[in-house]
Amino acid sequence: MTALSAFPIHDKWPAEHPDRIQLYSLPTPNGVKVSIMLEETGLRYEPHLVRFDLNDQMTPEFLSVSPNNKIPAIIDPNGPGGKPLPLFESGAILIYLADKSGKFIPADVAARYETIQWVMFQMGGIGPMFGQVGFFHKFAGKEYEDKRPRDRYIAESRRLLTVLEKRLTGRQWIMGDEYTIADIATFPWVRNLVGFYEAGELVGFKDFVQVKRVLDAFLARPAVVRGLDIPKRV
Repeated sequence: MTALSAFPIHDKWPAEHPDRIQLYSLPTPNGVKVSIMLEETGLRYEPHLVRFDLNDQMTPEFLSVSPNNKIPAIIDPNGPGGKPLPLFESGAILIYLADKSGKFIPADVAARYETIQWVMFQMGGIGPMFGQVGFFHKFAGKEYEDKRPRDRYIAESRRLLTVLEKRLTGRQWIMGDEYTIADIATFPWVRNLVGFYEAGELVGFKDFVQVKRVLDAFLARPAVVRGLDIPKRV
């Protein structure tokens, strides 16, 4: 009997490798943060596709680990004290994996919290606002005749990009010379805004030279390339 067998989610997504971190996800901007982090760290893991078209995220099994019905979620069978640890919320998972691996978060206490602050900037600002642009520009919201909601989120997304542009000026990455979880959290969303959402022109992305530079550097990393396609869609 494995440690994972006590979790209902294991009944729906059985582990072939129960000694590895179990990833329950979909290759969305939030989902790929964790797959990229796992690829970057080299931690052993097993991905499981959570299919939104089948409402997998609303099943009791998935909700038992992620009660907010959002991907990604993980179970680490070898968590603190050797006990299994389930986690949801991509930002929390990034911090946990950084601590577990000892990678992509500074050891210096002040720099550590500065890094976490930029992860929170993505979680509280970039993700929600860019997502609203996607809704009002590409999805159902694009049919609304009143463009004021769309324009509000465009303006806020541009403001957030301005904050990021200023931060990256004179820096290789968000935290300087070192690539961190702040970058892993942020740039999947920037990629999605100008790619999948096709909103680059709307937000004037050409004005954000430093953001574009770092996005290109991010997308050139082999672990990022791999992580962007994990779990594979069917």
